[in-house]
Amino acid sequence: MSSASRRLINYLIIGLITIIFLWFFFRSVNWADTWQYIKQVNPYLMILTLFLVPLHLVTRSIRWKYLLRPVKAGLRMSNAIEANTLGFTMNFIFPGRLGEVVRPVFLARREKLSPGYLIGTIVVERTFDMFAMCFLLGSFLISRPVYGSFYQARPEALPPLLFWGKIGLALSVLLFILIILVYSLKAKANGVIYFFSRLFPEKIRWRVEAFGQEFIEGLKFFQSWPRLFGYFGLSLIVWLGICFFYWIFLLAYEVKVPFFLMIPYVFLTGVGASIPTPGMAGGFDYFSRLGLTTLYGLEANLAVGLTIVVHSIQLVVTCALGYAIIWKNRLSLFQLRQLGKGSKD
Repeated sequence: MSSASRRLINYLIIGLITIIFLWFFFRSVNWADTWQYIKQVNPYLMILTLFLVPLHLVTRSIRWKYLLRPVKAGLRMSNAIEANTLGFTMNFIFPGRLGEVVRPVFLARREKLSPGYLIGTIVVERTFDMFAMCFLLGSFLISRPVYGSFYQARPEALPPLLFWGKIGLALSVLLFILIILVYSLKAKANGVIYFFSRLFPEKIRWRVEAFGQEFIEGLKFFQSWPRLFGYFGLSLIVWLGICFFYWIFLLAYEVKVPFFLMIPYVFLTGVGASIPTPGMAGGFDYFSRLGLTTLYGLEANLAVGLTIVVHSIQLVVTCALGYAIIWKNRLSLFQLRQLGKGSKD
């Protein structure tokens, strides 16, 4: 099968997945009620929400700069922010998470670093993102006896929430063991990755091994245990900042929930956003509606309206910043796409 045929099949699969999730998201929506809900917003908090959209780009850039300090202590923060913004803009516009390749290659060219090394740091970043989010979800569920007296999720929400909490705890423990194991046995890290890759079917084993190799390259930037745990601390800050963004957004619509109750909602939207559809369409929307209705008991039309708004402002603000950076650097979307595709090839 030719590469063009495989690419077409991938696009068709992604399109089908997007349509399925959007169907479940828009199912049984009363658009008149949804529009009424959308209009009932606090304009001042909405303005604050708009300014908070790029918050995760800044915290991610601080974390990236921290990781790269051993190889380039003078790395410019502005370049890291531009690279992250362009990466997320490409993820919003094109399917297949192309931006995950664009941003390390863009930064490598601006800072004269090895693209291969920086691609490894993206793998480390995503692994620690998963670790941090699973850790936060696990902590939220462990502390349930503390907040259970004044917050009760809908009865149907508790079983799946507890299920995903157990999955999150198991994943965080597994990832912690794997990270510590690979970092402690740097000389034998390839053997560790090979051992874990045998747990997967042969068809995808090579992908797991390639992912592991890039992860090992990224771990080389950690030169001490304090730096490793410092990076984990910064990862928690990234995700707590994302929780803060959604918390302010919900307050703009008079949805008042304690801050720490944003953790399971952000976890669910993170699951949806990880589906490689263009602009997070479908996956993010469905899981956002699911979280708002089951966790906070919101009416379905209100949940749909809030999801449409929060998804739209993230897309519009991020892409506006991305286009401004493209214009500033005299680039084009086509050039950035070729940059990512060329590096992947």
